[in-house]
Amino acid sequence: MTGPKAVFRVSRVLVALSASYALAWSTGYASAEEAGAAAPWSEMSLEQKVEVLREASIELDPESGTVNNVGVLFTDTNTLWTCIAAFLVFFMQAGFAMVEAGFTRAKNACNILMKNLMDFSLGSLTFWLVGFGLMFGATTTGWFGTTNFLYTADSNFNWAFLLFQTVFCATAATIVSGAMAERTKFSSYLLYTLAITVIVYPIFGSWAWGSLLDGDGWLERLGFADFAGSTVVHSIGGWAALAGALVLGPRLGKYSGNRVTPIPGHNIPLAALGVFILWLGWFGFNPGSTTAVGTGEFAYIAVTTNLAAAAASVAAMACSWIKFKKPDTSFALNGALAGLVAITAGCNVLSPASAVLTGLAAGVIVVFACVFFDRVRIDDPVGAISVHGVCGAWGTLAVGLFANDSGLLTTGSFSQLGIQTVGVLAAFLWSFPVSLGVFLAIKYTVGLRVGPEEELEGLDISEHGIYAYPPSFVAGTPAPGGAWPNGVGASPLPAVEPG
Repeated sequence: MTGPKAVFRVSRVLVALSASYALAWSTGYASAEEAGAAAPWSEMSLEQKVEVLREASIELDPESGTVNNVGVLFTDTNTLWTCIAAFLVFFMQAGFAMVEAGFTRAKNACNILMKNLMDFSLGSLTFWLVGFGLMFGATTTGWFGTTNFLYTADSNFNWAFLLFQTVFCATAATIVSGAMAERTKFSSYLLYTLAITVIVYPIFGSWAWGSLLDGDGWLERLGFADFAGSTVVHSIGGWAALAGALVLGPRLGKYSGNRVTPIPGHNIPLAALGVFILWLGWFGFNPGSTTAVGTGEFAYIAVTTNLAAAAASVAAMACSWIKFKKPDTSFALNGALAGLVAITAGCNVLSPASAVLTGLAAGVIVVFACVFFDRVRIDDPVGAISVHGVCGAWGTLAVGLFANDSGLLTTGSFSQLGIQTVGVLAAFLWSFPVSLGVFLAIKYTVGLRVGPEEELEGLDISEHGIYAYPPSFVAGTPAPGGAWPNGVGASPLPAVEPG
C-alpha cells in the first residue's frame, strides 16, 4: 500500500488513535491504567496503544483502514448527528408556518402562527407523555405499544431518538393546519392536535416503525418499507387533513354556483421562504433518519432527496404552464414539497435516476390533485391534502416500483409493490375515519367552525385580538377586476370550472 491513498489511510488511523486516547481520558478514567495505558502515549508500547483503542471501543478494519461504526466515540457521534437532524426538522415548523401564512389571507396570519406553535408545543408534551409509548413501547400484538409512557431514556442516544421522533410527530400534526386554515375555532383545533399526537399518528407509527425501539408492528413484519415517513408522517397527516376539510366545509365565497373562486394568498415571497426552509429541513428529515453516521449513507440520501425535489418543482412548473398558460409560482413551490414528500419513503433504496422519476411524477400529480379537490369542492387553502396525502401515497408505492433490490421495475417482482399497497391502504383506513370521527365529535359538541362574521372579520382579531399587520393593510376590499390589493384574498389555484 503506497502513494497518496496509503498516506490518507494511515492518517485516518492516526486520527482514530488520537481521538480514542483523548476519549479514554475524557470519559471518566481515573488513571492511565484504567484506560489500558501505563504511561503517556509517547512511551506506550504498541500493545498498550491497542489496549487504549479497545477500551474506547474503537475498531479498525484491517484491510481498508476505516473506522467501524462501533463504540463510545461513534455512539456519541451518532447521538450528535441525530440531534442535529432533529434540530433541522424542528426548523421545518417555521417553514410550514411561512408556507401556510403566505398562501392564505393577511387577516388570519396570527391564527396560523399560533396553530403551528401549539402543534409543536402541545405535541411535544403529549407525545412524551403517551404517544411515544404507544408508538415504540413493547407489544405482543403488533398494534400498539404498552410501555415507555412518560419516557425516561436509558442512554444519551435514546434521548436523541425521543427528540427526533417528537419533531416527526409535530410535522404530522402541522399538516392538518393548512387544509383547515381560515375558518377553524382555535380551541377546537387544539383538541384535534391532542388527538393526532396521542392516537392517530403514534398508533399507525407503531405498525410501521415500532421495532426502531421496543415495538414490533404488524406492517413492518410484512416488510413494509417507509424509510422516513412518506406514509407514516405525511399521508397520515394528509388524510387527517382531508377529514378536517370535509367536516369544516369551504371558506365563505370559495364556491359560487358552478365556479371556483380563487382566494389569493397575501404573501407569495413568504410562502417561498417557507418552501426553502422546508427543503433545508428535509436534509435532516431524510438523511437524519439513518440516526447514525455509519458508512456515510446519509450523503447518498441527501442526493436522492434533492434530486426528487428539484425534478418535482420543474415538473409542476411545466404542468401548470401547459394547463394554465402561465408558469404558476405557487404550483412550482408546492411541486418541490410534493417531490420531497414522495422521495421520503424510498430515499435510501432508490437510485438517483429513480428519485428523479419519482419527483417528476409527484410534480404532475400535485397539480392535478389540487385541481381535483377544488372540482369536488374540498377547500384546501394550501394544497396540504395533495402534497402530503396524495404524494405521500405515491412515494410509498414508488418504493414498490423502483427500489433497487425489490422494485417491480428493477427485479420484476410484484411482492414489494403489494406490501406497499397494503401499507398505503392501511394508512388511509386508519387516519381518515378516525380523524373524521374526532372532527365530527368536536363539531357536534364544542363546535369546529367559527361564525360567518368572525370568518369575514378574520381569525386574528376574532380569535386572538391582534393583527399580524397594520389594520389598514388587512381590511382591504377587492379592487376592480377582482384583485385583492391589501392581502385579503389565497388559493394557489386559478379559477376552474367544475367538471
